[in-house]
Amino acid sequence: MMPIEWTTIAFGFAIGIGASAVFFAGLVLGMRFALRTAKPVALLMLSAAVRISALLGVGWLVVGQGGPWSLLGYAVAFLITRFIVTTVAGVGTRPLGAQ
Repeated sequence: MMPIEWTTIAFGFAIGIGASAVFFAGLVLGMRFALRTAKPVALLMLSAAVRISALLGVGWLVVGQGGPWSLLGYAVAFLITRFIVTTVAGVGTRPLGAQ
């Protein structure tokens, strides 16, 4: 059985929290700028390409430094951050059709 390397998982998790926070902050900024332009789709596509490339690039560096277990921590950090951000973004909004 393969031993679990908790320190490398924690390393990936720590870097993943920061990278995910920057990813979603970029999403917020991209949406704000896109909603003020005449061609929002082009700006959103560029924003998505930059954010996804940066997230994958940082993930590649994390795996290079920490190994495969750090990828697990990095991915879990992204999923937890995503859950928190989408939950906070949904607070105070009404479902479609509700009055």
